[in-house]
Amino acid sequence: MADYLIIGGHGKVALLATPLLTQAGHTVTSVIRNPDHAAEVEAAGGTPLVLDIEQATQDDLASALRGKDAVIWSAGAGGGNPDRTYAVDRDAAIRSMDAAEQAGVRRYVMVSYFGARPDHGVPESDGFYAYAQAKAAADTHLRGTSLEWTILSPSALTVEEPSGKIDIAPLPSDATMEVSRGNVARTIVAALEEPSTVAKTIEYIDGSTDIAEAMREA
Repeated sequence: MADYLIIGGHGKVALLATPLLTQAGHTVTSVIRNPDHAAEVEAAGGTPLVLDIEQATQDDLASALRGKDAVIWSAGAGGGNPDRTYAVDRDAAIRSMDAAEQAGVRRYVMVSYFGARPDHGVPESDGFYAYAQAKAAADTHLRGTSLEWTILSPSALTVEEPSGKIDIAPLPSDATMEVSRGNVARTIVAALEEPSTVAKTIEYIDGSTDIAEAMREA
């Protein structure tokens, strides 16, 4: 069984993924900024590690990662402050990738978003612009590393009950561009279990294909 580290361990998706991983026999260390969130992480089955990734150095992150089998990036600044968005979603994410290489952790699963790319088309006047820029830069950096990476790119997130089924891009023009957070959590688990997802960017929505099968076919 594997030993995973989730960065952004108190996030909604991470708190759904953690029990799925621990129920499968894996151990999960959950990086959190606020020590007040430790109890929720523990209730989900994770071991909390208090570390402010915005302030953490590459060496700090490498120390946290050393000995792990994979790192899962499920963190985010949450929008609203462009400077903090760049600091977390771009700079801290990139430091975590470099730290994974430094620590000898080969497997890296990034939770991104559907449409993340340098030519994302979001205008500078849009409040989403900083996030789009930050995620594009982070994903591009990840693709250039020596890591065994997978980029998961879900569409708009919902709180619907997870169906366990998704559809992967390319999608029909009339597709409903939504996916439940529970299904995103399941794609994390499936990607970690499916070696063929390495070096792939997988854009998806709620759909009709079993997640494990979709990951194999991605």
